[in-house]
Amino acid sequence: MATQSPSSPLAPPAVRPTPDEGDAVVLERVPQKTEPPKMYQVVMLNDDYTPMEFVVVVLQEFFGKDLETATQIMLKIHLEGKGVCGVYSRDVAGTKVDQVLDAANKAGHPLQCVSEPVH
Repeated sequence: MATQSPSSPLAPPAVRPTPDEGDAVVLERVPQKTEPPKMYQVVMLNDDYTPMEFVVVVLQEFFGKDLETATQIMLKIHLEGKGVCGVYSRDVAGTKVDQVLDAANKAGHPLQCVSEPVH
């Protein structure tokens, strides 16, 4: 009896996988568009009791205004009832308002300051 060499089992034909097949996960990088943060303006309100000099000092100290700019903003507040001190992100604007109100309170002045969204 003649012995024959064992035949190798038939392998499945090689198939090139398509991009959709397989266990691999392919993530596609989608550029995200982020919007800039919403800005808020810090507005100081006029009253009949806070001295103009105090308002000028507050504008210089907390908003970094020079004497001329601070005086112009103070006059706008005095003549028009309110004036914009600066435009900031929400958190920074809130901090500026708190600083102004705290300084006014410590000095015994009823100065009011608010932040509002820029339209």
